[in-house]
Amino acid sequence: MTNALALPRGPLADASLALTRQSVSAPIADHSIRSFLFARLLAEQEGAVHDAAYDEDLLFAACVLHDLGLGTLAAGEARFEVEGADLAASVLTEHGVPAADVDRVWEAIALHSSLGLADRRGLLTCLTHKGVFIDAGRFDDLDPDLLRPVYAGYPRPADARFIQDAIVEHAARSEAAAPPYSIAAELLRQRRAEA
Repeated sequence: MTNALALPRGPLADASLALTRQSVSAPIADHSIRSFLFARLLAEQEGAVHDAAYDEDLLFAACVLHDLGLGTLAAGEARFEVEGADLAASVLTEHGVPAADVDRVWEAIALHSSLGLADRRGLLTCLTHKGVFIDAGRFDDLDPDLLRPVYAGYPRPADARFIQDAIVEHAARSEAAAPPYSIAAELLRQRRAEA
């Protein structure tokens, strides 16, 4: 098993992490890193690291870039998942990643919040989705002892609404950013009902 907090290095990994830290809030950047660490731990636990479809560099890019749609680079003209996927695809393309792998990362990011869909779209999309939702507390696929070092290295804020707040902020920018029945539209509806 790898060091629980070790992150991939290299031009693509470094650029992905730098872009995330520059364009999203610190709590969202840490969530993105935790999502990768949990996805990798899950892959190790399930033996998926030996699967031909497992690519740690692509998993890192998908997880670390999955919320770019909630950052300063997103125009607010489409769902945050799609805007994030488009931004990530640009980064991967600039770094010479083959088109088929760019498409895999695009799909993993675009579907990362899609319960019931992401786990049917291949290993990369499934691991990205599960890493994100393990951090959100929706899945208990990992032993709590494996979670502790990750939360010690990248603590969660006391206010757990930081991602919801960012989704609502993005959703309020245009109707296209919160299409009916999307998670963004539902969170925006709930927030308006609370006001």
